[in-house]
Amino acid sequence: MARMAWFKKERKPRTSERVKLEIPADAWEKCDECGHIDIKERFVRALNVCPNCGHHRRISAQEYIDFLVDEGSWHELDAGLKSVDPLKFESYPERLKLAVKKAGPLEAIRTGYARLHGMPVDLGVMDFNFMGGSMGSVVGEKIARLARRSIDKRIPLIIVSASGGARMQEGVLSLMQMAKTSGVLAEQAFWGIPFVSILTNPTTGGVSASYAMQGDVILAEPGAVIGFAGPRVIKQTIGQDLPAGFQTAEFLLEHGMVDAVVPRSELRDTTAQLLRHMAGRRPAEAAD
Repeated sequence: MARMAWFKKERKPRTSERVKLEIPADAWEKCDECGHIDIKERFVRALNVCPNCGHHRRISAQEYIDFLVDEGSWHELDAGLKSVDPLKFESYPERLKLAVKKAGPLEAIRTGYARLHGMPVDLGVMDFNFMGGSMGSVVGEKIARLARRSIDKRIPLIIVSASGGARMQEGVLSLMQMAKTSGVLAEQAFWGIPFVSILTNPTTGGVSASYAMQGDVILAEPGAVIGFAGPRVIKQTIGQDLPAGFQTAEFLLEHGMVDAVVPRSELRDTTAQLLRHMAGRRPAEAAD
């Protein structure tokens, strides 16, 4: 019996060495276009472009500023301008409060000056999160002031557009911004100061009918919806069937309405190269 004890296996309680890893729900992102699911970090590293299909998701004005300009060079202008309710439009003040909570207090466009590859630039970036990037009196005023600064300082102007069009809560005052911005941009063109317009998804309505399409060079992100009215309204107006995708950046490029469709990851370098070319500078002079 003693020998049998030598071979007897004592059973000891075993503790699991494996630790259950819990991944938080917000660590994953899903592409709205192809349904691809990936960790959020991959989307962030790709500037919110789907790593599977290349779909360009909407991003905020601050995110555009962060990757477009040289680090630490951004200076905000006219941050104190805020919309009022001149027409006493129903529920407009409440809509403005909700927009501020969602996108911040800097209206539907942020304007300022910075450096791009060492070159001084004036930059305006629209934010679709603020009432669909709608163009009201403040948006028009900030663009006009920014363009005026470009004229006075002889500095190139860049505007990144993302808008559903004019802000209906301001009625004709909103529509007047089309003329105001177009007028100052015409003066800028007269003095030969470069203006690069970057169209993102969507750029429609009064914005596409004014400053967004007046750049010396017009760039667009892949797949961006660009147009004036919606397809249904256009079809009802002209009484004809419309070709598929006729309001996409690629269609407009094919028909000569935009100069290039540029992926988001290449916008910074492409814009800098264009500005150097328009200024007659060689690449080696960019950091001067």
